[in-house]
Amino acid sequence: MKPKSLLIIGSIFMAFAVAFGAFGAHIVQDMLTPERFEVYKTGVEYHFYHAIGLLLIGVASFHLEKSAWLIWSSRLIIIGILIFSGSLYILTLTNTGWLGAITPLGGVAFILGWSFFAVSASKESKNQN
Repeated sequence: MKPKSLLIIGSIFMAFAVAFGAFGAHIVQDMLTPERFEVYKTGVEYHFYHAIGLLLIGVASFHLEKSAWLIWSSRLIIIGILIFSGSLYILTLTNTGWLGAITPLGGVAFILGWSFFAVSASKESKNQN
């Protein structure tokens, strides 16, 4: 993915994180038990962290060599947001318990995404000779 694309996608994910956070604080909180609302808040929290992470990967991408490691790191972070946070949002709003079984797959995508980014960052940067 191009650095500019990552910045755009990261910004869009940030906007959605704010929207889901506001939706949760103003509407969802009164609809859920305190325990289920904590699950929803976890989805929002990880959504924010990883949307910021996408922005950081986008900025770093201007300085790193394009590689499969870098490309897959951003893809895995995006997949992680969709699966981890998305499953928690749907689980809490619909009380669909089986979605809890796929949430860890999003967590694995986050772990792999950051690990792949570490490998990419450890390679020689564009500014080094």
